[in-house]
Amino acid sequence: MRLSDRISATMMHASARWTVRYGEELRFAGTALPAPRKAKVPTRHGAVPVHVYTDPAWDRAEPRGVYVHFHGGAWLMRYPEMDDFWCRYLVATAGVVVVNVDFRTGPYATYPVAQEQCHDVAAWVHDHAADRMLALAGAPVDGDLLVVGGFSSGGGLAASVCLQARDSGRFRPRLQVLGVPALDLATDVSSSPGMISPSLRGLVRRVYFPDPATRGDAYASPVLAPDLCGLPAAVVLTAENDSLRPDGDRYAARLREVGVPVLHDVTPGADHYFLSADLVRARATMAMTAEAVQRAVAGP
Repeated sequence: MRLSDRISATMMHASARWTVRYGEELRFAGTALPAPRKAKVPTRHGAVPVHVYTDPAWDRAEPRGVYVHFHGGAWLMRYPEMDDFWCRYLVATAGVVVVNVDFRTGPYATYPVAQEQCHDVAAWVHDHAADRMLALAGAPVDGDLLVVGGFSSGGGLAASVCLQARDSGRFRPRLQVLGVPALDLATDVSSSPGMISPSLRGLVRRVYFPDPATRGDAYASPVLAPDLCGLPAAVVLTAENDSLRPDGDRYAARLREVGVPVLHDVTPGADHYFLSADLVRARATMAMTAEAVQRAVAGP
């Protein structure tokens, strides 16, 4: 890794808590919930911290579904709190326990560390929800009622987790929520303008995906996977002016081609921070997604 890339990536990693500004205007529900409880989950790359969101007012006898969330940040920002607004919103509106994963990022880790950590956390939640998660959440958690999701690079991680879960046969999420997902790390970066610049996309590839031969792997670039059969239903959220929009649009189309149910919504006139572009539209988009999550964990 060249020195200039390491410096840039290190600065992004260290400054995320001060530079990530979106989300405060999106706290439509769940603001009164307590701070998340913190725990660590074992993975093949060491223990991973997780933030567990719940509602102490829930009936402790009623089993809850669980949503495992992967934050954005271009695989360079290790800051799960950037999506605190979304975690709280889902607890309050969809009635699910939310596990927000603090996976490792560049420049201190490279592919496939984050992808495998995220898969392993989701698998652990599925396998151990009935005991360990009960103590964390304060309410019974049914590991079979599992949804995964994320925004931006986190959306790419959620798609990767679903592919890994299908291939391993260990568990199957009921739904994948992919918000403005980054799903193609191999195709040449276009020069199209936008919030996610070509220079940033190039930096991500050089730092977190340093081996060009692995960038086209299915778990790195889910939209390039040769086979998408057998994947869970998806909510795919893209934005009209986002340079990553082709990733999500292509993935939604490919999922539909193999019979996977897809709810694909495009926010008009918006760039990558699509929820911040129009708060009225954001309320509708978030409510629609929460309803999809609620239906997924309520189904047979």
